[in-house]
This record gives sequence, C-alpha cells and structure tokens, in this order.
Amino acid sequence: MKMTRSKIKYIFLSSLIVAASFFWHAITVSPNDEYLIGVGSYDMTGPAAGVNMMGYANIYQTTAGVHFRLRVRTFIVAESSQGPRFAFVNLDSGMASQLVNIKVLERLKTRFGGLYTEENVAISGIHTHAGPGGYLQYMVYTVTSFGFVQQSFDAIVDAIEQGVIQAHESLKPGSVFINTGDVANAGINRSPSAYEMNPEEERARYSTNVDTLMTLLKFVDGASGKSIGGFSWFATHGTSMSKDNKLISGDNKGAAARFFEDWFAANMSDALIKEAQRIKATGGKLCGPKTSQGFKVRKNDGSLFVGAFCQSNVGDVTPNVLGAFCNDSGEPCDFTHSSCHGDNQLCLGRGPGYPDEILSTKIIGDRQFIKAVDLFMSATEQLTGKVDYRHVYLNFTNIQVELDGGNVVQTCPAALGPGFAAGTTDGPGFPGFQQGDKELSEKWIKLRDALQKPSQYQLDCQQPKPVLIDTGEKFTPYAWAPAILPIQILRLGKLIVLSVPGEFTTMAGRRLRDAVKETLISYGSSEFDNNTHVVIAGLSNTYSQYVTTFEEYSQQRYEASSTLYGPHTLSAYVQEFKKLAQAMAKGETIPKGPSPPDLSSVLIRNLVGPVGVSPPLGVNFGDMKVDINLPKSGFFKKGERVSATFWSDNPRYDLLTEGTYAVVEMMRGRSWTSVYDDDDLSLYYKYKVDESGLYSLANLEWEIPKEAKSGVYRLRHFGSSRKTKDSPNIYFTGASSAFAVS
Repeated sequence: MKMTRSKIKYIFLSSLIVAASFFWHAITVSPNDEYLIGVGSYDMTGPAAGVNMMGYANIYQTTAGVHFRLRVRTFIVAESSQGPRFAFVNLDSGMASQLVNIKVLERLKTRFGGLYTEENVAISGIHTHAGPGGYLQYMVYTVTSFGFVQQSFDAIVDAIEQGVIQAHESLKPGSVFINTGDVANAGINRSPSAYEMNPEEERARYSTNVDTLMTLLKFVDGASGKSIGGFSWFATHGTSMSKDNKLISGDNKGAAARFFEDWFAANMSDALIKEAQRIKATGGKLCGPKTSQGFKVRKNDGSLFVGAFCQSNVGDVTPNVLGAFCNDSGEPCDFTHSSCHGDNQLCLGRGPGYPDEILSTKIIGDRQFIKAVDLFMSATEQLTGKVDYRHVYLNFTNIQVELDGGNVVQTCPAALGPGFAAGTTDGPGFPGFQQGDKELSEKWIKLRDALQKPSQYQLDCQQPKPVLIDTGEKFTPYAWAPAILPIQILRLGKLIVLSVPGEFTTMAGRRLRDAVKETLISYGSSEFDNNTHVVIAGLSNTYSQYVTTFEEYSQQRYEASSTLYGPHTLSAYVQEFKKLAQAMAKGETIPKGPSPPDLSSVLIRNLVGPVGVSPPLGVNFGDMKVDINLPKSGFFKKGERVSATFWSDNPRYDLLTEGTYAVVEMMRGRSWTSVYDDDDLSLYYKYKVDESGLYSLANLEWEIPKEAKSGVYRLRHFGSSRKTKDSPNIYFTGASSAFAVS
C-alpha cells in the first residue's frame, strides 16, 4: 500500500516539471499564417457489454464497462481554400481497418465530393488493446469476436465522419509549429534479443534499443493567436491495461490525451492568456497550476483544444518498463524466448504502477503528457512550404524486391508462425508455444493442414518461419488476411508523415525513415535537407500486423512470426516508399494500384443483440441495489473510493455517444451539478449480470481525486432499455444517496 501511494503521489508531482516554462509560450509570437487549419474531436466509444476486445486475441476479454471514453481526433491542413490539403485522423482504437476506410471515404465523397479521398486522408490507431473489436473485415481479425460486430464498426465510422466534418468546418488561417524531444521511461524493448540480431555497427548509431523521440505539432489560430490543437507521435504499445481488463479504455495514449486537453482547458483560458500577456510584457515571472488530473473534460464544440497522442513504430516497444518477470519465482524471464522454464504463460511484463494496471496506464500517459506540454510550450520552429501527398495500393503477396548487390527476392502470401501463438510479455498467447520457435510438432502440422495446407512455395518463401496459420492462401468463407495494402506519404513543409498499415519494430522504422529522407534530399533540390522531420504513423489505413528487419525475422520472436509477407517485407516497404518519395520530390504522379476488396456483403455476424427484459418484480430500472456504504466517520476522504450499484440494462441498447453512463454530481446551492462523468479517469462504469443471470447491474465507482472540492456529492447512473428486442428505447436514470467528501 505504501508503494502504491508513493506512485500515486508521483503522478501529480511529476507534472510540476513543466511549471517553470508554463506561461512563457502560451502565446505564439507574431506567426505568419501559412495554412488553413482545423481540428475536430468526436466520441467513438463502442458497445460496453459482451463484445470481444481487439488486441490480445483473448476470447474471454469482453467489454464490461468504461474506464474512460474513446475519441476520434482530427486535424486538416490546407495551403488555401482551393489548394492541396490532407486530413489526419487519430483513433482511440487498436488499429485502422480497411473496411472502415472504405466506408468513411464513401461518406466523405457524398458530403464533400472529391475533396477528401484515399490519397489525402490518413486514419491511424493509437493501438489500445482495450477497445471493442469486430470492426475489421479479414477473417483472422474477427475470430475472437466471433465475426463482424456492426455496432463497433458504426461507432468508429460515424465518429470519423463527424471529426472530419468538425475539422473541415473550423478551417481558418493559422500556423503550425513543430518541436521534438525525448520521452523518459515510457517504453522499453520487449524483444531485445531480436533487436540484437541487427548489425552491431547499425546499433552503435543509437543510444537506446527503442525510439524515445516525440514529434509534436502545435496548431495556432491566426486571428486570436490561441492554440487549437497539439498532435504528437511517439512509439509505445497500448498495453498498460492487461488482457484481463474488461473496461473500455484508451490506455496510456488515451490517458495522455485526457491529461493534455484537461490541462489546456484549466490553464489556457482567455483570462489567463490575457494576464500572461500583461505579465510577460512587464517582464514579470509566470507560474500556474500543474496537474495531469482532476479537471473536467469539456466536450469539443468545434472551437476547443484537441490534443492527440499518435502511434509510431511501436512493434517491439512495451510500456511495461519494469521489465518481464516469472510469476512463480519473481526472476527475470528467459532472455531469448521470454518464457519461464519453457512456459510462456508465466512470463509477464510489469508496468510502473505494478501490480495496479490502471495506475500504470496513468503513469505512462503522464510521462507522454509532460513531454508534450514541454514541447508545446517551447515550440518555435514554424512549418512553411507545400502541402502534398502520395498514396498507392500494392499487392504485398508478390512484390519483387531488388536488394543491394542486385539480388531479386520476393514477398510471400500472408502467414503466421508459432511465435505469434506464443504471444508477448504484454499478453501471453496459447500454452505450449514459445517466442523463437522454429519447428512445429506433428500435432500442429496436422491441425494446420486441416485448416489450410500451405503450398510448398509458401513454406519455402516464409523460411525461417514455420507456417502455423496459412492466412494468405485461405479464402473461405472469405479472405483471412489482407493482400492489398495502402502506403502513403503526407507532407507539411518539412514534416513528412509515413502512413504504414502495420507495426514496425524500432529498427525497421529507423531504416524506413532514413531511406525516405535520403530519397527526398537526393531528388528534391533544396526543398529537403537534414532538418526535414520524418515520422511514422503506425497502424494506418488498414492493418497487416508486424514488420521486422530481415535480421530480426531470423529469430522468429512474436513480431517476426507476425510479419505476414516473409523475410523481405521491410525491404519491400523501403523500396516502395522510396518510389513514393521520389515522385513527391520530383512533383510526379504515381499509378493508384489495385483497389482493396469490400467484403461487407459476405462478413459473418454472430453477435446476438440484447433482448428486452424487465427488472425484478417491484424494482424499476435506475433503482439502487446497493447504496453508498458510508465509513464510520460519516464522510469520505480524498483518495478513497465510493461505489454504488444500480438495477440497469445492457448498454448496447444505446451507446450514449457524447453522453455518459455515469456521473458524479455535487450539491451547489440547492441544485446538483455534474462534475465528473465516464469520460474522466476517476469514475468507472462497470456492467455485469446479477447472480441469477437474468438481470443487469451497473456498478459506479468513484476514486475521489485529490483536487476534488470538499462538499456533498452523489452518484447518478444513466441507461436505456427495451421491452422487446425491436421496441423503442426507454431511457432511465437513478441516483445514490448523498455523501460528504472532506
């Protein structure tokens, strides 16, 4: 308990790091309005009950409440009203989806004509493993969700459309500033033995085996001088929340976004900005409150600040920074295989809040937030120059790649190996497998062949990966894995964003960035130089799992075993991105390539919707089942947890988009005022079925923040129900007894 309290204290004290420079850069000094800029944000929280989560491939991990809500965050930059533009969309989801892209682009075409297309719209996931699944179209990604989940899909597509609309309608003259800096202790390499397979002279160029650099864009309204957004890219996995978690959560990057937006809302009001201007003009010193928690998240109304924490080359980077240990002995796991006595189930990574995964989520989010604020406040490099983009579809199953020396090799149809089945230290997979396995037992070969027997070409092409699941050669009942992938380059002056449809490892990402930068400099006259910033936007536009270096592939840990298209996958990406970069540098167009399929008409849909039920006799929805249990003192202290349980119904009847299932209300005067809801990290909405298996319950838990004001509070629950499956929704609410906080 003592350790946990000290770590909780750390979260608040760590935010003081940025205190010295807080207001000095609150106002951007006389920028030139180079672009039209706009931002948007919209609730994308999916079904909070009974839907498998996307990320860990754990069939038992189904949604059962909300840790905090998920959002789409978007920015659009245009040279002028008629000039080139692009839209970047950041999702609080595991990854982008090809089918989501297809349907979003159809909607944008209907609304905007040819203004936003596959070429200039990038959709990237933060890689939380705590969001509802079932929204991807390929079979292997919907096995654990027992098929396609329309409600998950619709929540994401609707939110992306609304986020783009907000950003488009808020376009105004403004400036974009860029800044970079290193994030301390927010990620370590979870496959260090694979990283060490890379050439020693290459590794010697870098001080760490993960990328610690964060790149941040600051968007400033030209008319008011007020910042409207901050978008950053940094690589760390969304696995602070474990595979046993069942609460919808944006994990550490979603938490960082909460902290950033709350901080701005609390510290960057117009009144404070004017006071900052006055003090700064007279040479006085500035200071301000610093905390990453405790402020109410304000809903975006099209004019509020939008802060996004985007994903990068995250493949081998874990937020469980204490390392991986054996559960039985407490000793470090085997270095090569990440197992304990040959058992992959016993080896687990530990986050900084261990054993509290929610605390770990907050701490890793806080570390990213602190660096983002530092970069945001000190950003002085203004981006100028062209807005441009290039995009192409490629069939990644048969790309011919010319290697250095003239040798020609080829990519393969998609396949997964036994290291994939082993899982990672973030979430072990199936028992009996280890990372680094290069042989299959006769039992697994027979099972594999019964599902899909790989061709000899496939077996040879994937070497040294033994094929466990031949996803690229199986097409029943429909395709199991993508073949056609999009790659994309976005340009904003000297910022280059590489949209990649997967998870590049640290060294794979470094090689890709270097190759693109070198190509741009070689072919771009004086437009590009060593000061050109190249970032990777991971998990963008579709999902095709991992990309390792050729050397890492040889060891066949999880990331290599999940590199679908064989040992030369990275070389194919580098070759094709160089073609895009050359076309961009020379101002040339590039053929579109083969369009990906739309499989929506053949997708399997097994999830059964909730059926209408009534509460127990004599009880109404919203009534209390278990009221507040007051302590002996008669009041709660800050830091303690308050809970109450309500008779409720399935939250899948209505996702309450831009609304809430849970509220903390405070008595002010003679009326109750909402002060926290399920968009806040301190309030938990938990859904469950009662002991009889017939009735639904909503448990609300509030961990009272240190910043909460003393006073009288109550918990309120909102929900909906139906009398029958097809009848209209009936909405209800209920409130707990009042309680005091002192």
